[in-house]
Amino acid sequence: MTALRTTLRVLAYAALGAELLVTGFLLAGIRPPRAVEAAVVAVLVVEACGLGVLYRRGGRDAVRDVVPAGVRRVVGHELRVFVSLGRWAARRRHGVPEGADVFPYARGQAVMMYGITFVCVVESFGMWALLRDWPTLHHVVLFLDVYTVLMVLGLHAASVTRPHVVTGDALYVRRAAHVDLRIPLERIASVRRENKYTHQPAEGELNLDVGAQTSVAVELAEPVTHVTFLGRPRPVRLVRLHAEEPDRLARALEQRLTRERTAPSPSPGRPA
Repeated sequence: MTALRTTLRVLAYAALGAELLVTGFLLAGIRPPRAVEAAVVAVLVVEACGLGVLYRRGGRDAVRDVVPAGVRRVVGHELRVFVSLGRWAARRRHGVPEGADVFPYARGQAVMMYGITFVCVVESFGMWALLRDWPTLHHVVLFLDVYTVLMVLGLHAASVTRPHVVTGDALYVRRAAHVDLRIPLERIASVRRENKYTHQPAEGELNLDVGAQTSVAVELAEPVTHVTFLGRPRPVRLVRLHAEEPDRLARALEQRLTRERTAPSPSPGRPA
């Protein structure tokens, strides 16, 4: 049992690294090498089989003890990506309450994502024709191709179904399936239109660029905590984001802020 736990923990970290590599390739607009795709699938299959054995022997607690939190977050991200495909097909959005203002941002990356999908589909047909005389290899490569196409479309679907949202008390900024940050309106100091095309990592800044562009900058009077892809908390005082209608987003935020700051204070109760 101890040997199984150690092996599964090593495989979990290997799966984490491989998944991050694949996600990085796809977000950068590059198809991952086939060797990387095959390694990811192989590690996930072995890991799934091992976790199944561990679950039968020790239950859910044994599985949680073996799988690192970062791996659980990566698996959760992948599940959100594939769930987004269903929402996209059903034309439903995630996390948009009634009366909220919605601001999409996915159009700026649509051409790139559809381009990657087209290249993957063409390559899939080519490999299907080349490998049809080797059934085992043909099935493996076909699985990798379908997985990659679904991941690319799923990342775009997550961007479509998870827009930025302004409600009566908060701004929710999103980026596909891996960023969903709530910013209370009372913590926003200022909002400005700012087209920016280069973004260098800086302490206290969060850049949610789409197609290497951001169009709105939100400065905070108090920091909010952004949890990174792997679960590391990070205080943020400046958020740059992109929206298809940046002027409307800036106006909506300013109106909500004005309403928030000029709202009458609740009247004191009657003296006893």
